[in-house]
Amino acid sequence: MVVELLWRQRTLQLLGRSLLLAATVTLACAVVGIALAWLIVRTDLPFRRAWALVAALPLAVPSYVAAFSWLAVDPGFEGFWAATLVLTLCSYPYVYLPVAAALQRIDPALEEISRSQGVSAFATFARVQVPQLRFAATSGALLVATYTLSEFGAVSLLRYDTVTRGIYTSYRASFDRTPAAVYGCLLAAVTALIVFAEYRTRGRGRYFSDTPARRPVTLQLRRWRWVAVCLPVAIAGLALTVPALATLYWSAKGSSSAVWSEVGTAGWTSLRFALYAGMACAFFAVPLGVLAARYRSWLAGLIEQITWVVHSLPGLVIALALVFFGIRLASPIYQETPLLVIAYVALFLPLAVGAVRASVAQSSPELEEAARSLGDSARTSLRRVTLPLALPGIGAGTALVILATIKELPATILLRPTGSDTLATQLWTATSVGRFAEAAPYAAALVVVAAIPTMAISRWSRSTSTLEHVR
Repeated sequence: MVVELLWRQRTLQLLGRSLLLAATVTLACAVVGIALAWLIVRTDLPFRRAWALVAALPLAVPSYVAAFSWLAVDPGFEGFWAATLVLTLCSYPYVYLPVAAALQRIDPALEEISRSQGVSAFATFARVQVPQLRFAATSGALLVATYTLSEFGAVSLLRYDTVTRGIYTSYRASFDRTPAAVYGCLLAAVTALIVFAEYRTRGRGRYFSDTPARRPVTLQLRRWRWVAVCLPVAIAGLALTVPALATLYWSAKGSSSAVWSEVGTAGWTSLRFALYAGMACAFFAVPLGVLAARYRSWLAGLIEQITWVVHSLPGLVIALALVFFGIRLASPIYQETPLLVIAYVALFLPLAVGAVRASVAQSSPELEEAARSLGDSARTSLRRVTLPLALPGIGAGTALVILATIKELPATILLRPTGSDTLATQLWTATSVGRFAEAAPYAAALVVVAAIPTMAISRWSRSTSTLEHVR
């Protein structure tokens, strides 16, 4: 029966549509993210400090909120290109942030040599900078691809059938969970192949410099300055202005003032769950990140890839698996905070591991070797040298987990403690029955709360090089 389900036309169609969407969104995010990072970091773009923050803010807008906003503007906004636009606008910062951090770290000496040989600025970018950005760009692209494959809320609202929507439909349509289980395993297998391909292309190159890099030379755009600023203006307008206007419109339409009294409680619940998840992921991410960065082996690679395969699964699948686990084997924690935190760790641990690994990988292992040569044990060297160097990465990874947890929906709906409503669950409850005026305050609060870790991530990426990538 499983083989028959795998080779059904419907299964192959859903898989093809999911892969097409993931490939298109990933390519679009790579183009937009790299272009914005280069303009903001390496040119004299007007108001580039402000644009550095604005370019990261779409991370604070959940994809289902963005989809709802566009539907409020145009009820006929649906299908493949609608899903591509919404997911690109919400996901491109996953590429922009690590590439911007990498551009700040690249030593300009090679670029200066290239330019001194008469090579144009564009050719220098393609031949010198792009190869050095491969690690950051491919890692960010991987995050976009896995996020798109596991996306549920936006594609459901925009009526684009993918594997995740097929899983949801199978659970809702019948008592036979076999098709949904097959879809989940298929999605996990596809993601495993993508993660393995990225791991193989990463190579064993080093990502630290023995000498500190000088501040890169700023490219003078001259008469093209105000033309170049059109790109961040257009992206910000599409990614931020449309959700803001839709939220303001529905907040003003009808009577939603009574809801505001409950927004604070839901906001605190969201933040509390997110902080628990952030601390738990940081606890596990430190040893895994150090292992992946310093002790490259098949075991370290396997562990890292497994966390990414789990991360790629829809929150609905993880939540239903934990519902079964809680009812059958762990009833004392079923519908309690610990089980919900376990779901968050399963879903978002790679975000923290990636940031820690990036931070450790960028520091020279010679510092640790020097500590060992002076008599420090491996444990002391880890505590006195490695962990202090990894602290910014730990902070960035924790902020990423907090941000993802605040926006997470399916797992929170199924596993949250009884009576504990978050901003995301309250928003979904209101919009599912068409109470848009009631949903608007939750949408506004959700974006504001999510903006806090987003701004922290943006600041880390500008002021340090530790967030070279989010994976």
